[in-house]
Amino acid sequence: MTFDQLIQDWLSAKGASSVPEGWTQGRATFGGLVAAMLYEQMASELPSDSSLRSFTTSFVGPVAPGAINTCADVLRAGRSVTQVQGHLDQDGAVMLAGLASFGRGRESSVLAKGPSAPDYPTPDKCLPLPYIEGVVPEFTQKFDYRIACGGLPFSGAKERVLGGWVRFKDGSEGRTGISHLLALIDAWPPATLPMMKEPAPASSLTWTVEFMEPLPECTASDWWQYEAEVEQAEDGYAVIQARLWDADGHLTALSRQMVTIFG
Repeated sequence: MTFDQLIQDWLSAKGASSVPEGWTQGRATFGGLVAAMLYEQMASELPSDSSLRSFTTSFVGPVAPGAINTCADVLRAGRSVTQVQGHLDQDGAVMLAGLASFGRGRESSVLAKGPSAPDYPTPDKCLPLPYIEGVVPEFTQKFDYRIACGGLPFSGAKERVLGGWVRFKDGSEGRTGISHLLALIDAWPPATLPMMKEPAPASSLTWTVEFMEPLPECTASDWWQYEAEVEQAEDGYAVIQARLWDADGHLTALSRQMVTIFG
């Protein structure tokens, strides 16, 4: 089943859905997937032409494969901006909480371009991220990675930056939407992992993503450029900022995560 088909299943489920097998990272399901499931529920409360500007999630507990429920409430619908909150529940407990800000575009005298895409070698000249069972999360088999800067996870690298190219492997050919972008920008391992010398768990605590309109007319199976930097790490927590561009260098999303580190 392609990611596009998963999205259609979530939309038809209307809140009572199921997390599929094959997307785990440790004892939890891949965060980009469950965030996308919650986003689809929240977006269903608004007109189809609403533009997501910012999405903040708190990973309250690990989501396992199986039945879930998602719910969303509109907090306020203004002339330009609509605020929506949502929860993803499993076994009667909240596992993911989210706040989404949707905003219509309007004329403005302020224009400041975002950061330019890095000057990476083409994907065929970059190092593939290998899948090693028991070391690399299961869900990474759904993606194709090419490392252009930084080291492999648990290689003891000194660089704070990790980046390269990423795309879906499943052949999703529809135009890329917010759910695809949430998965693509979260698919990479935390940029702290290459700095570690041996395998140890790490997971997202909170995550905020901002999106740039208009979204590019690309597919999830096209190559996307990604770069993340560890801004600060101490006491078992790290702050990581990341960016996602399409293959033509158009900025698509900005990300900021608080990551917990158990090693």
